[in-house]
Amino acid sequence: MDERELKGLEVNKTVDARGMACPGPLLEAKKAITALHVGEVMEVLSSDEGTNNDIPMWTKKMQYEYLGTIEDAGFWRLFVRKTR
Repeated sequence: MDERELKGLEVNKTVDARGMACPGPLLEAKKAITALHVGEVMEVLSSDEGTNNDIPMWTKKMQYEYLGTIEDAGFWRLFVRKTR
């Protein structure tokens, strides 16, 4: 998805992990996604650059859909759709 599409997504859960070091953002995302229903979207806010690798790898392993990332002022917004 491009940035415009990502910004237009309906986000069902936002995980604010800014200020956390690796693996904090990933651990918070793992906990939060359990509350979502299949098809819902989670947004992870992270200031840790490693999250840009961790979240896509985790979504692939878990068979979730990684939708993309938006770089914001000093942090990243990563989007994941729960698919199972």
